[in-house]
Amino acid sequence: QVQLVESGGGLVQAGDSLRLSCAASGRTFNAMGWFRQAPGKEREFVAAISWSGSSTLYADSVKGRFTISRGNAKNTVYLQMNSLKPEDTAVYYCAADSRLGVTRRASAYDYWGQGTQVTVSS
Repeated sequence: QVQLVESGGGLVQAGDSLRLSCAASGRTFNAMGWFRQAPGKEREFVAAISWSGSSTLYADSVKGRFTISRGNAKNTVYLQMNSLKPEDTAVYYCAADSRLGVTRRASAYDYWGQGTQVTVSS
């Protein structure tokens, strides 16, 4: 049974850092990614990483502040978020097994986690 479990969300102040984790189980996944959805907005791409970790892709809004990485076991993905801003407030979702490799297209990912809330106060 495929399962993605996110953790690490919380309430922080602007300028703080958080590290999200996504533990995936049930099979080996190729590209994985992070998306987020703020209240009243559509889900948007944040970052993606290839199976090997050698290829990454970031949304312009987080480039230079967020870093995506994979654990040695490959089925754990991390999102290090630095210099957080109030506009980063959202539910963050882990996505796995993109049929298009490293991509910002949500429809390409077959599996999704339940999400973890990140709230950044000003």
